[in-house]
Amino acid sequence: MMEATFILKEFGPQLWTREKARPIRSRLGDVLESLRTGDVVAVDASGVEVFDFSFAAELFGKTLSTLGVEYPGRFVIVEGLTDCARENLHQALEGLNLLMIERQGDDLRLLGKVHPADAATFTGILEAGEAVSAAALSRKLDVNLTAMNERLSKLSNFGVVRREKSSSASGREQYVYKVMA
Repeated sequence: MMEATFILKEFGPQLWTREKARPIRSRLGDVLESLRTGDVVAVDASGVEVFDFSFAAELFGKTLSTLGVEYPGRFVIVEGLTDCARENLHQALEGLNLLMIERQGDDLRLLGKVHPADAATFTGILEAGEAVSAAALSRKLDVNLTAMNERLSKLSNFGVVRREKSSSASGREQYVYKVMA
């Protein structure tokens, strides 16, 4: 896994409107295109004081909503957000029924439309510290396996967890999940 950094402050300290975000989204798309399956782009917002709701919806919302189709297997996270930028990004993602990972130092959290079950599952994967199976998570979180598989599928489709083939202790094929950031 490789991680590329996309530095947002190159476009200014205050980023407003969808029109401003469109060419930036195109540049972010170029970075995503250059990556391989499994790679991560960290959008570094350090030095950006604020971006508005429209900018966030265009840059992050449109990128995330097409990520699985246009750039399958690649992941986008964000870091370096001010409180104001975080609030606008959270609101934009929530309105679009999307979510993504914010990294603050070594801490990871979900932004956007986060259901408590999604947050608990994400935290369970983080706490495992390694790739974990649906069965192990369902036991840990006391959730039936079908519900856990639905949660993991949702988080995988949103691009916040990675799903990989593995073998169980008995040698059977299974999927394991881990947070990519």
